[in-house]
Amino acid sequence: METVREAAGRSQARSSGDGRPDGAAEADAGRSTVLVTTGAFDARQLVASIPQAVRKLTPRAQARNPVMFVVYLGAIVTTALAIWQPSWFSWAVTVWLSFTVVFANLAEAVAEGRGRAQADSLRKVKRDTMARRLGADGSTVEVPGGGLRIGDLIVVEAGEVIAGDGDVVEGIATVDESAITGESAPVVRESGGDRSAVTGGTVVLSDRIIVRITTAPGATFVDRMIALVEGASRKKTPNEIALDILLTSLTIIFLLAVVAVGPMQQYAGQSPDPIKLIALLVCLIPTTIGALLSSIGIAGMDRLVQRNVLAMSGRAVEAAGDVDTLLMDKTGTITFGNRRATELTGAPGVETTQLAEVAYRCSLADDTPEGRSIVGLCVHEYGIETIDDSTVVAARSREHPEYDAVAFTAETRMSGIDVHGRGGTVEYRKGAADAVVRWVRGHGGTVPEAVHEQVARVSSGGATPLVVAVRGAVGGDAGVPRVLGVIRLSDVVKPGMAGRFAQLRAMGIRTVMVTGDNPLTAQAIAAEAGVDDFVAEATPEDKLALIRTEQSGGRLVAMTGDGTNDAPALAQADVGLAMNTGTSAAKEAGNMVDLDSDPTKLIDVVAIGKQLLITRGALTTFSLANDLAKYFAILPALFGGIYPQLDALNVMRLHSAQSAIVSAVIFNALVIVALIPLSLRGVRYRPSSASRLLGRNLLIYGVGGVITPFLGIWLIDLVVRLLPGMG
Repeated sequence: METVREAAGRSQARSSGDGRPDGAAEADAGRSTVLVTTGAFDARQLVASIPQAVRKLTPRAQARNPVMFVVYLGAIVTTALAIWQPSWFSWAVTVWLSFTVVFANLAEAVAEGRGRAQADSLRKVKRDTMARRLGADGSTVEVPGGGLRIGDLIVVEAGEVIAGDGDVVEGIATVDESAITGESAPVVRESGGDRSAVTGGTVVLSDRIIVRITTAPGATFVDRMIALVEGASRKKTPNEIALDILLTSLTIIFLLAVVAVGPMQQYAGQSPDPIKLIALLVCLIPTTIGALLSSIGIAGMDRLVQRNVLAMSGRAVEAAGDVDTLLMDKTGTITFGNRRATELTGAPGVETTQLAEVAYRCSLADDTPEGRSIVGLCVHEYGIETIDDSTVVAARSREHPEYDAVAFTAETRMSGIDVHGRGGTVEYRKGAADAVVRWVRGHGGTVPEAVHEQVARVSSGGATPLVVAVRGAVGGDAGVPRVLGVIRLSDVVKPGMAGRFAQLRAMGIRTVMVTGDNPLTAQAIAAEAGVDDFVAEATPEDKLALIRTEQSGGRLVAMTGDGTNDAPALAQADVGLAMNTGTSAAKEAGNMVDLDSDPTKLIDVVAIGKQLLITRGALTTFSLANDLAKYFAILPALFGGIYPQLDALNVMRLHSAQSAIVSAVIFNALVIVALIPLSLRGVRYRPSSASRLLGRNLLIYGVGGVITPFLGIWLIDLVVRLLPGMG
């Protein structure tokens, strides 16, 4: 019988010309990939966002940004003055102050527009799908997807759309998740493991599964994605709030300074011009970073979305830029997740085929991925004759008269099956080595020393040993258990992990693997993966305590995981990156979700976090340096006629006071537009020390921020002086 994983492989091999599997292409016909990659900045985005920028010209919208609110009020006042006493100069200042406000709105509108494009395509997945709800008596009834409630069980078969978010509680199937992740290859979703979560709007390609709904209508994963990419749920981060306070303080200081200029002009015998004073205020306050601050934060989350990572808050993105320690769960994160049976080793005097037959029977009622892999190994590698599917299903459901399933529990750490026959009952068991040894010895049996050596050899090789034993009518004393051998369960490290961890080390991030495996297994996996440290035999409480210990030392901690047992640690960590293949509990607990389920994606997340912080710092430096240059442009223009000595400060030799002020206001507006692409794309990040990054940014954006306005204002003045009224 073909397995689901084999079907998934065939589906990938039969991919159509566009890279999508045949089944996905049929089931998802007409649908576009949800997470649209917006790509590099496009000038057309500016034009398309202008209407939205104009719609933001309301007092309520502007009041959210104190710096630009001052410019907004200044534009209103100069408009009134220009109407009262019209002149080329007054109207030029008024128009460009208005442009400054519009351009500031434009930066935010472009960033939000990129998110809306992604949200629009997401909404195509949100359709009211009919679901087959499973009743207590086993019957099904069709209900709209919006009518499902938490805890409902639904049946989904091949070709059907999953109507809501949930966990697979029975069965295994290949699922097309391209509508969510953008990946064309189908994935396997199954019960009994950490790959059980399914998302509403995805399509089952093969087999049949029963899903337990875990989210209420309107609160599904897709709903949350829509809110996130649109920016509707975005709140300002602590760094943004602190920078807002700084910018507001500077604005107040410059406001007081400009207010004092009027009396100084009157004392010197010159009538103060309100339009010139407003222009001076606008050019001195940090309008550049004030205009771009919101777009920088939105664009940071957008860059994560382009890499198939959903951040639930901007705070998490910023925290990622300062992460010191990364804790990672082993299973499903560093390794592929589901351990697979790869080898059977018989005890002395036991034929491998005999061990395979017992291991097969032990796993008949085991519906976990490991149990199914043991069945597959025994059938395909050792030629064990399979029992028909109906018998297996009956054994698992405890309804077969010949078989009594023994489920795995945390106390016994064993599973198996009891087979009732004419000769009596035969008990087949497999489980952790120490648990099976206790069971054998508890019933008067002995464990050969060679089996202990086999267990140690498997563990030291980074695999998990399961010991197989039987008690009953299979050789020897029917009442005394006999150990038949060891099953090797291998947990394969994902390729390229060592190189990725080396990159994290270069960023100054310490990597720690946390696992419930024994120390020997953990040590072997840690060495192969290249992590800095590991913690073995860790319980969920141990993971939580470790994170709190790191945080108490002032370090920011990131945690990646995919299982329900990872949820407390994901919630406690400063950055909790949950794998999309993981359980619903893990995705709810984390503040980020990786749709590609690649734990090393945290490298990209850290780089984006650092890039966000560097971009904000660089543009703040550039903005403040700009103010210095504009000071040299406007102040001599205001007081040159009163104090001829100030003419020495007119280093750009601007044509007149009017042309100098208009040129500075125009430059102040245009520089916002010029920096929108940089605010959206971000300053390029290269792994380096903090002092080197600071020096580089001060040189480029500090010195550059001083020189650029001098050159820009001078060039604009060459044009402005030709206008009437600028003499």
